[in-house]
Amino acid sequence: MLPSSPAVPPTFVMSTDGLRIATYLHEPATGIEERGSIVAVHGFASSAGVNWDLAGWTRTLTRAGYRLLTIDQRGHGASDKPLDPAAYRLDGLVDDVLTVLDGYGFDEPHYLGYSLGSRVGWRLGVQHPGRVRTLSLGGLPEGDSLRDFDLAAARARVTTGDTITDALTSTYVTMAEGIPGNDLGALIALVEGLRGGPQPSVDVVPPVPMLLVTGDDDAVAAGSRRLAEAAGARYVGLPGREHFNAVSSRAFKDAVLAFLSEQD
Repeated sequence: MLPSSPAVPPTFVMSTDGLRIATYLHEPATGIEERGSIVAVHGFASSAGVNWDLAGWTRTLTRAGYRLLTIDQRGHGASDKPLDPAAYRLDGLVDDVLTVLDGYGFDEPHYLGYSLGSRVGWRLGVQHPGRVRTLSLGGLPEGDSLRDFDLAAARARVTTGDTITDALTSTYVTMAEGIPGNDLGALIALVEGLRGGPQPSVDVVPPVPMLLVTGDDDAVAAGSRRLAEAAGARYVGLPGREHFNAVSSRAFKDAVLAFLSEQD
């Protein structure tokens, strides 16, 4: 199993519908001049600790002078994990980010997201472009990447321990089960709740400076590239990386640092 403890204790912010959202504030490294603020939002079945601390982002960004605020999305990490699919509408996840930014008084931070966190960032940029300065989005799918997730098989896994035969569903469930503290029932509810809602599309793009980064071997790479082209965003492919190992890539971090430096 992967360790999941974050580098600092959580501070809880109450969502507009009464859920506790765990947040983690990381100040710039000692002796480093602050360059700005970043809010970072992790992917499906992950957490702030796994996605950003364990993968080296927290160290990289604070050493570069950034004040970093990371969030456990509802259903993940130390945040509350409701079992009702209605609690996981995409606009609700966006609202959680806005509520956290208001709670900390963050004014137009840079936004960093991966996978589900990138979907949240894209939607936030479309609906509230004045709330973030830039978007750096990794592993962003075009459309609904979880449309083929087998909800029935995943639920059977929870109740009976049955083996999942669908490859995509098995991959996500195995990943979820490998991270301590995950509630598989809540994550299945999240998948159901996101279905049929707004999805990243070339028809509606965020009007803010944007970087998209995707592993060349990721199944979502072609769609991510189309989204970047439609938005006039920079696109960076990561050779030899797929969806589940791209987040730790040094080239990913370097691309984000270079992009943010150009915005100063």
